[in-house]
Amino acid sequence: MDFGKLSKYDVERVNFTLPSDNQYNQQVLQPVVAQKPKVFVGCPVWANRDWNGKIYPFSAKNHELLGLYSKQFNTIELNVTHYQIPTEETIERWKWESNEKFTFCPKFPQIISHDKLLQNCDALTEAFCNSILALGPKLGSSFLQLAPQFGPKQLPILEKYLQKLPENLPVSVEFRHEDWFKYPNIWQETLAMLNHYHKGTVITDVAGRRDVCHQSLSNSVAMIRWVGNEHPSDYKRIDEWVLRLKQWFEQGLSSLYLFVHICENNIAPEMANYWISQLNIHCNLSIIPPKFLPKVEQMSLF
Repeated sequence: MDFGKLSKYDVERVNFTLPSDNQYNQQVLQPVVAQKPKVFVGCPVWANRDWNGKIYPFSAKNHELLGLYSKQFNTIELNVTHYQIPTEETIERWKWESNEKFTFCPKFPQIISHDKLLQNCDALTEAFCNSILALGPKLGSSFLQLAPQFGPKQLPILEKYLQKLPENLPVSVEFRHEDWFKYPNIWQETLAMLNHYHKGTVITDVAGRRDVCHQSLSNSVAMIRWVGNEHPSDYKRIDEWVLRLKQWFEQGLSSLYLFVHICENNIAPEMANYWISQLNIHCNLSIIPPKFLPKVEQMSLF
């Protein structure tokens, strides 16, 4: 993910400390006794050649990768839908190829969010929603990434758009324009609007835009896009996040969608594995970690 990406030199100078929780979190998190949260951890792709011989067999073919991925992780940040609305045949193939309890988190098409800026796109939106709703139980939370130029002045447009979405479609919204975070009153109003329509927020933790790591929830579902830098600070950042999530779970966070990005995603499985191990240890969870092939098998090719 190029958004907010910095050079290794610039990463050294970033303060990665998580901001304090937004006060609105107290309104949407209510402790639930003896109820385990639903936790989904995954990557932004299922096809990466560097994963062959690591979490996939050396000989894995492209048509096998979704099935193999869905045995290692329980969700995917489905970026392919940002560029094309999937056909009925594609949806059925994804359902058939993926593991029984796997969930897809589709991104809204860019023609809707970035080109048309949520206006004059009713037919496209209906087609997209009908397409992904056909995933049935395998549909996680979709996410609407607003265009960088879509700012607080367009809040009425966002509200009008969300009003028209199917009530049974889970949606989280990612905000990128800097002005959303510059004016606290507007941001609180935005969170209240999202809460009214039962929509969530996307929290993006990336080196070059610390404002989008806003620690603001509008319902009891958190969607986090964490972007690593292949830097020693990555582990400390994860550790701090795990402690924050532990607090949120104790306060009543019901669901977490966590997507692990890191450079070209070659080591995304390793970083996701570290996330999972720490969540299991500190949050009393039982997330199944990915299984890595023995290194001796990797060496057998040479």
